Amino acid sequence: MRKIYLDNNATTPVHAEVLHAMLPFFREDFGNPSSAHWAGSNVKKAVNRAREQVAALVNCSPSEVLFTSGGSESVNMAIKGIVASRRKDGFHLISTMVEHPAVFNSCRSLERDGFKTTFLGVDREGMINPDDLETAITDNTVLISAMYANNETGVIFPIRELGTIAAKKGICFICDTVQAIGKLPIKFRDLPVDALTISGHKLHAPKGIGALIVRSSLRVQPLIHGGPQERNRRAGTENVPGIVGLGMACEMAQIDLEYEAARIRSLRDSLEKGILATIPDVKVNGHPEKRLPNTLNISFKGVFVEDLLAELDRNGVAVSAGSACSAESRDVSRVLTAMGLDATTARSTIRFSLGRENTREDIDFVLTLLPPLIERLRKERSVHSV
Repeated sequence: MRKIYLDNNATTPVHAEVLHAMLPFFREDFGNPSSAHWAGSNVKKAVNRAREQVAALVNCSPSEVLFTSGGSESVNMAIKGIVASRRKDGFHLISTMVEHPAVFNSCRSLERDGFKTTFLGVDREGMINPDDLETAITDNTVLISAMYANNETGVIFPIRELGTIAAKKGICFICDTVQAIGKLPIKFRDLPVDALTISGHKLHAPKGIGALIVRSSLRVQPLIHGGPQERNRRAGTENVPGIVGLGMACEMAQIDLEYEAARIRSLRDSLEKGILATIPDVKVNGHPEKRLPNTLNISFKGVFVEDLLAELDRNGVAVSAGSACSAESRDVSRVLTAMGLDATTARSTIRFSLGRENTREDIDFVLTLLPPLIERLRKERSVHSV
């Protein structure tokens, strides 16, 4: 059976060149980078090289790259570590209703320690209004966190406007860029952002590795205590193979980012147009233009999403109903609810997220499979509802 993977916002396959770069550090170059002898020195150089590769992709200084275990740890370290260093400045946080669970739940956890969070809403296209941020800021606001691009809809926030508002008020602004890195050009030095996050497995590096990019002038309290690794900001022996893999993935993304973004956008647009032309009663969710080039979030009226996902899976097509971190939850998507979708429509919604391994043949196959499948599922549901 042909297998087509269209769930790249959940995770991506490790690229062959990334794996090749990692393999020596499982066996030949096994040393601890903190060791002063020969077994550690070469490994230390590899870690420093990877730090430079990550920095080159996001246009920051290598000293501003802090390696972590992934996007969730980077988010937690940014939010909790910055707040811990600024407790005397206030107790108010601002974020949005459509953030990834790592951001949303980090803010919620701080509320148990006496902080208060204002979660800003979005419009029906999933877009935030910068004026809402300005209105929400108080004298006690110490941190603002907003994502660069949404993991479910792909909607791209006006980060420069949001960051400028925060900067004028002297408030720390962090940005979850996990879904945007490798898909959009992001230049840390040019953005009014104090910290941003990276997850390796979203850009063809392995799971279990990520990075927090944090301005050298910003103080962040460590969440993990122990040794002096990562300039005393994150203790623990470094995940050297993962770090090397992340570095290589960032280098590859930098080389062909513009080409791949255009190619994948063309495939995504063909998929969207084909669905709209052949299947009635569908709704595309998100901003029509300000959207990641690889993401299509779409609702099929009269279809249970569980049935649709199962049928697509039986035919070798892997997609999702939204965030992989929420895949086991039966709750309606918080993102879609914030956009004003009713529960029935939200439960008929799937996300296609394309990647560098997808081809025109993949899209043609899905467009051949989907129309009769949707028609059959609608008829079956109609019969059962009688």
